[in-house]
Amino acid sequence: MVTDQFSTGPVTSDPNIDQPEPEPREECGVFGVWAPGEEVAKLTYYGLYALQHRGQEAAGISVADGAQIVVFKDLGLVSQVFDEQVLSSLRGHVAVGHCRYSTTGSTTWENAQPTFRTTAIGSGLSLGHNGNLVNTAELRDRATELGVATRNGATTDSDLLTGLLAAAAADKGIEQAAMELLPTVRGAYCLVFSDESTLYAARDPHGVRPLVLGRLERGWVVASETAALDIVGASFVREVEPGELIAIDADGLRSSRFATPEPKGCIFEYVYLARPDTTISGRGVHATRVEIGRKLAAEFPAEADLVIPVPESGTPAAIGYAQASGIPYGSGLVKNAYVGRTFIQPSQTIRQLGIRLKLNPLRDVIRGKRLVVVDDSVVRGNTQRALVRMLREAGALEVHVRIASPPVRWPCFYGIDFASRAELVANGLDLDGIRRSIGADSLGYVSLDALVAATEQPKSRLCSACFDGKYPIPLPEDIHIGKHLLEGIEKGVAGSAAPVLTTGYGAEDALRRP
Repeated sequence: MVTDQFSTGPVTSDPNIDQPEPEPREECGVFGVWAPGEEVAKLTYYGLYALQHRGQEAAGISVADGAQIVVFKDLGLVSQVFDEQVLSSLRGHVAVGHCRYSTTGSTTWENAQPTFRTTAIGSGLSLGHNGNLVNTAELRDRATELGVATRNGATTDSDLLTGLLAAAAADKGIEQAAMELLPTVRGAYCLVFSDESTLYAARDPHGVRPLVLGRLERGWVVASETAALDIVGASFVREVEPGELIAIDADGLRSSRFATPEPKGCIFEYVYLARPDTTISGRGVHATRVEIGRKLAAEFPAEADLVIPVPESGTPAAIGYAQASGIPYGSGLVKNAYVGRTFIQPSQTIRQLGIRLKLNPLRDVIRGKRLVVVDDSVVRGNTQRALVRMLREAGALEVHVRIASPPVRWPCFYGIDFASRAELVANGLDLDGIRRSIGADSLGYVSLDALVAATEQPKSRLCSACFDGKYPIPLPEDIHIGKHLLEGIEKGVAGSAAPVLTTGYGAEDALRRP
């Protein structure tokens, strides 16, 4: 059961136009529920709604009733893909939900999730994946040897994983197949998957991406963030542990270890990716961001009249900066809440509006003021450059930019779609060079040590590779990595040994590892 397929082509841009750059985007949000007697499709819909910030390209839900699995997915936001009629038709007691942002494979209907496969004995398997694998080429070669083909033009590591799991499950059952397959999978992955009657969840041995377990009155929930548990009325039980496989069925909940945990949670979850009302490793994200702002004020003070955030992601840190500095906090920018990812391609006229389509200054607040502007991160610098210009045009006397994370100098291979290293402004310029590039009167980034301290987590348990280039999960020496790797293989680009170097995620990045 699927909706009509549709897709959009690439949108070209004029490099002379100051457009807001895409924020760093996490790959996906995953949600699963096992709850006999509940409307699991609607619970999953609300759960995905709470996780919409993690991916806006596609959404899907699978529901199983003990006899069959039905999958409904499409390109678009959760609210665009599902309506009351569709949700009412998805009946069962087990559901898997997914909202996608692509870091492996293009934005096509075939790559939307949950992915689905049928095993050799006729049972179904539906799977949602958050994260990114680094041994995709190796897994693709193994799948080829086993005769596991890609399904319906899909080109994601997630589909590949589903195919390998389904092939092994024919002889061993899904649970045992997962226990044997997952130790051979390298990279970041939080998986939520099901057959006709059982819900499964698994997290990679490093626990790079978050995954939590919750309890309903008549069932269980797994989700990427605790905020999704809150939305559906589930109580938080615990995090799914790194290297753990959970199975939930009529016999209850079972937990197995398929690998020794080596925790390396993504520090960027605290900076930007997670919702502020989410809790990670016992630490509230909002409180963390406020504390980052306080530390930023101590490290990079400024003489100014007003602290304003770049909404919404810069707001908690701006509050902390104002508290620590004693400079009044105010709202100087208004965000258009309805600007998001869209399948309507903007015309050149609309594109020229640039950042003004997203943010507009409150001139009466800004005029004649020395401003501290707090943002969560800088990637290419386009947004900050346009923002500083806009604030000056609105009458700001001085603009002091403060960033609530260290300089992003390295790409992420574990599920964040950063620019290629060549496009990262901090990779080619020092602090003063970046300041001049964006046109600010002063610029300050919070230090990595201060950021780590704000999380209240040991540095040894955090992945900060995008800031320091220290990748906790080894990357393949033969650089078989890239967003469009599988597409290149399918098109016969010099066989699986050739890396696909795109202009985005993964482009020539593995060539320059420290």
